[in-house]
Amino acid sequence: MTAVADTKALKISEKGAMMPSSPIRKLVPFAEKAKKAGKTVYHLNIGQPDIETPQVALDAIKNYSDQVIEYSHSAGFESLRKGMANYYHKMDIDVAVEDILVTTGGSEALIFAMNTCFNPGDEIIIPDPFYANYNGFAVSTGVKVVPVSASIEDGFALPPIAEFEKLITPKTKGILISNPGNPTGYLYSKEELEQLRDIVAKHNLYLFSDEVYREFCYDGEEAFSALNLKGIEENVIMIDSVSKRYSMCGARVGALVSKNKEVIATALKFAQARLSPPTLAQVASEAALNTPQSYFDKVKEEYLGRRDILVEGLNKIPGVLCPNPKGAFYCVVRFPVDSTEKFCQWLLENFEYEGQTVMMAPASGFYGVKGKGTDEARIAYVLNKESLQKAVKVLEEALKVYPGRK
Repeated sequence: MTAVADTKALKISEKGAMMPSSPIRKLVPFAEKAKKAGKTVYHLNIGQPDIETPQVALDAIKNYSDQVIEYSHSAGFESLRKGMANYYHKMDIDVAVEDILVTTGGSEALIFAMNTCFNPGDEIIIPDPFYANYNGFAVSTGVKVVPVSASIEDGFALPPIAEFEKLITPKTKGILISNPGNPTGYLYSKEELEQLRDIVAKHNLYLFSDEVYREFCYDGEEAFSALNLKGIEENVIMIDSVSKRYSMCGARVGALVSKNKEVIATALKFAQARLSPPTLAQVASEAALNTPQSYFDKVKEEYLGRRDILVEGLNKIPGVLCPNPKGAFYCVVRFPVDSTEKFCQWLLENFEYEGQTVMMAPASGFYGVKGKGTDEARIAYVLNKESLQKAVKVLEEALKVYPGRK
């Protein structure tokens, strides 16, 4: 007689239960329903650019002629790593080929870094709000996120170093920043990064710096890489990705970059366990390194125009506060509503203006402190200018009739 398993006794892991849902994608069912009802939905919720991928990258995939799609080296193709090192040199970031580990997206780079540098139960301090998936990476590696609050009133500038000091315990092993920032678009200055350098050196912490939006800085500003901070060369781990730089989100190619040889050697063991990054995506990424500067000039100009339309339009709406981001293509917006969770769902379920509505990401999902950001939303200005103008108009009209308006 065949034994029958008692499925009622099966349980998922505590880690699985703790994994957060994405605040960026949680309203998708409501958006799908709105589209089926005939509404035009302006997607401001997700950082998927509509910018075309560079032709050189697309051509590299089309012209791939090898008869076998083989594994690469676990650290990524050497030719790609050499190309990336040359790219960084052009950005005045002095790293060698052996300082670079190619990963399956920037996400894997962060997971490798956390697994390499931290033990379960160790703590990492992150300015709040932060990219929501940092929570997921921390849960999956057993690391505890400790948020330090930034404020929308000052555009989400670096919190005072004294606030970091208050949070440091014997379990604190690192600080993580995004620069330029997702979800805020804030660009840390060299002076702010030097403040972080001092506290990192004082307490001998790791500094993780997520720099995937490096190319997108505005108003004459430029990103200063944490890898160029003097005196903490062994402490810095830079996270990078081709996703947004070349509008290649689906390629899933990133990088972990550090001058700390032990970190790279240890992270390589995690890389060997997953065998290799995707071969065809590396081929495209290597080709993308030859993208002409004119491409970035055009893309940057486009994002700047989009930012200005969005920020200026939102700030003209009574009760709305939208800081002017200096980088990336995101902003966090405060709305005069009872709850942006409710407001964002209401927009999709119950509202339309001339057959149109808007999808945003409630900002509470980007905060590590419960109860914060409940009247804020993250907006990604990845749509064309005309669509952004229409989206702002939809929000203006929606706020006139939203029943939970404050």
